[in-house]
Amino acid sequence: MCAAEQVPVQAVLRRVDPKEIPFETTSEVAPEVEIIGQPRAVEAVRFGIAMRADGYNLFAVGPPGVGKQTLLRQFLDQQAADEPAPSDWLYVFNFKDAHRPRALSLPAGRGAALRSGMQWAVGELRAGMRTAFEGEEHRARRQRLINAFKEEQDHAFAEIQERARQRNVLVVRTETGIMLGALVDGRPIEPSEFHALPEAQQEVIEKAIDEVREELQRFNRRLHESGREHASALGAFDRETASAVARRVLDEVRTVFSDVPVALAYLDEVELDVVERAPEFLEGGNEGIEATLRRAFKNEPSEGPSFRRYVVNVLTDASEQKGAPVIYEPNPTHPNLLGRIEHVSHFGALLTDFTLIKPGALHRANGGYLLLDVIEVLRSPFAWQGLERALRAREIRMDSLGQLLGVIATTSLEPEPIPLDVKVVLIGERHIHALLALLDPHMPELFKVLVDFDEAMDRAPESLARYASFVARLVRQEKLAPFSREAVARVLEHAARLAGDADKLSVRMRPIVDLLREADLWATAAERPIVAAADVQAAIDAQVRRSGRVRERLLEAVRRGIVLIETGGARVGQVNALSVLQIGEQSFGHVSRISARTRAGKGEVVDIEREIELGGPLHSKGVLILAGYLGGRFGASTPMPVSASLVFEQSYGSVEGDSASLAEACALLSALAEVPLTQALALTGSINQHGEVQPIGAVNEKIEGFFDVCRERGLKGEEGVIIPRANVQHLMLREDVAAAIAEGRFAIHAVTSVDDAFTLLSGATDLDARVGKRLSALNEAARAARGPSPA
Repeated sequence: MCAAEQVPVQAVLRRVDPKEIPFETTSEVAPEVEIIGQPRAVEAVRFGIAMRADGYNLFAVGPPGVGKQTLLRQFLDQQAADEPAPSDWLYVFNFKDAHRPRALSLPAGRGAALRSGMQWAVGELRAGMRTAFEGEEHRARRQRLINAFKEEQDHAFAEIQERARQRNVLVVRTETGIMLGALVDGRPIEPSEFHALPEAQQEVIEKAIDEVREELQRFNRRLHESGREHASALGAFDRETASAVARRVLDEVRTVFSDVPVALAYLDEVELDVVERAPEFLEGGNEGIEATLRRAFKNEPSEGPSFRRYVVNVLTDASEQKGAPVIYEPNPTHPNLLGRIEHVSHFGALLTDFTLIKPGALHRANGGYLLLDVIEVLRSPFAWQGLERALRAREIRMDSLGQLLGVIATTSLEPEPIPLDVKVVLIGERHIHALLALLDPHMPELFKVLVDFDEAMDRAPESLARYASFVARLVRQEKLAPFSREAVARVLEHAARLAGDADKLSVRMRPIVDLLREADLWATAAERPIVAAADVQAAIDAQVRRSGRVRERLLEAVRRGIVLIETGGARVGQVNALSVLQIGEQSFGHVSRISARTRAGKGEVVDIEREIELGGPLHSKGVLILAGYLGGRFGASTPMPVSASLVFEQSYGSVEGDSASLAEACALLSALAEVPLTQALALTGSINQHGEVQPIGAVNEKIEGFFDVCRERGLKGEEGVIIPRANVQHLMLREDVAAAIAEGRFAIHAVTSVDDAFTLLSGATDLDARVGKRLSALNEAARAARGPSPA
């Protein structure tokens, strides 16, 4: 007895009654923000945001177009608005080690103030130093110190001269040094006169000269010591003057940052450095960066003033930030994530300093939230490793790619790492999450919150109303013309079609938004102020046409007899199977002929697609299940003396999936029982080893594919499609197909077993007897071929 059922027209296209739409047009709906169809994802996002322990970063997974980024951004923006703005981060010169710039954290908005303050201070210091050092008071005091030292020197030298004169020794200061000579009666004498003196007098004078010479040496030593003391005194005086100027100027900046200890400590370091470098403030204009960097990295002395060391490099500025930052980085390369150190070229050498440190997305998101597309992170060399390293260490450390790869040997900076406090949200598809969890042991430790987005939501009266309101919000958001309730009802029907299930509504919003935009264009072209259901249908039809070239060429090939498909009559071992092809966002059904041949053999089923390696693993699995079904049903007690071959006719590409196993089973049974099958029916479905029919995907596209072939040839009322009964709930067919079914020109049959499908195709109800008769005949033929058994 056949348990197949003909599906009623009410079940092939479940309409949305416009009366279920709670408004006349979308303009009546208040612009409320609501997320539909994602309760699990919403719960996970709320949990991930609230959980502040280490490692509770979020990994959002789901197919493209379900609104992952929109939902996440909405929740993160709401949460971030209630959180405090993060601190400003800046890099300043390290006065102890120029290669290791210091990182400072200042309250939000204070970094820019410190930068401005230091810019003002440098200008004031340059003017103030010149005024102070070139002023009359400083010059006079400095000159008095110099004169006092000179007078002290002159007085000491005069005393030495007087004591020498009393010993008849002349001490004279010349341009080449100090000269000593003999005095006789207070008068200098020439060397010839000296040698004419008595030897005793010469010895007395020579002894006196030696004593004076020793005294002069002691004087010179004291002179050097006092010179150093004098220079030190002058330096101390200059430093006192410079310190007074620096203190006066920097105190102005200190008053602004009296509540920021780290800024005060930095200003103290600046003051000490300014005092030591006071002469530079008296010289000309600022030197170029190349000269500054060249000397800094070679530890050379300054050749001129350089005030870049007093620049404040504000890495992140939260002065205009309202709440915590929410950053989306569309191009997450290693430098864009972790920052970079720029260089300038100088005669072939690459030089840099702390003012050329640039922030990355982690810096900008520090203290807030960072959204990243995981596939873009994985595409960028070292980006994933850098992100993991920063999250594990909880600090942002800048390493250039050149240094990581070992291809740049130039001297570079080692900026102080910045502490990291950020919630990272990765967005990707499920298989990426699964692969990372399998291959990277650190990923589950760092991304503990899985945000799993659904593709569809349940279709119920209350959910239809919510979905309709959400459509209204999308219309308003896209600034489109209002949609009528009939147009919204048609959009909801299309959402069910996209879900591939009459009891579901697709929450993949990208195709829905595209449909709304395109329907608005059709309404504009028709000069309608309100978008009607006809405009929505026109947009759907246009989408199909734009991607329909391949579909139309396949239909043309069938129509012209290039692809051999019969839609009438009956054939042994031949059925029409249905498959689906996808071009971009659009998919469509395609009819393929499956043929089976049987012959005497040992019970094997040869899958020709598998033999030539065109059959995918799932298709091969389906054929093996089919072989198991046949063996269990007809060869349980005795071996089957038959072999069979199966093939997709005129198939020149790969074949994948098991949705043709029901058609293959019917073709094989037809060949075994030698019973013809009608070609007016096509079928789809998979089977198990017990002959039960299992549901398959894309049932709507497959039915419509066969319908289009039959319509090309003219519907006679006998055409139809056999589908698994479990797929009836998925039916959301095109209006023209539903109309043909309502008129009795096309039919959908639902089955639960191979026997149901075979009975529909053949009309035979004695399948086991027919197959048994054929197998008995083959057994007899096999025994006859072997001859009589030996006694």
